[in-house]
Amino acid sequence: MKEKGKRAGIGAGLFGGASVFVAYGVGALVATALLLLATAVEPWVAGLIVTGALFLIAGVLGLTGKRQVEQATPPTSEQAIETSKKDIDEVKERARR
Repeated sequence: MKEKGKRAGIGAGLFGGASVFVAYGVGALVATALLLLATAVEPWVAGLIVTGALFLIAGVLGLTGKRQVEQATPPTSEQAIETSKKDIDEVKERARR
């Protein structure tokens, strides 16, 4: 069990390290897109276009995420609520005796 926990911890750390390198890769890809676009237009215009595109993507993802969270709330299980009500009724019944 201890060995499995150790392996899981190492695996999680490696996933974390991989995500850092993915973030750097995305940054390099954005820089590449900016440099490529700068060959066609002025560099400051290229920067403005790439920045606008990134904000647009962030906005769409944010609104989509917000919609998903709103659909998931409230995070109550109808079955859990019903079971709790039955438990409360049971306790009240036993308290009356």
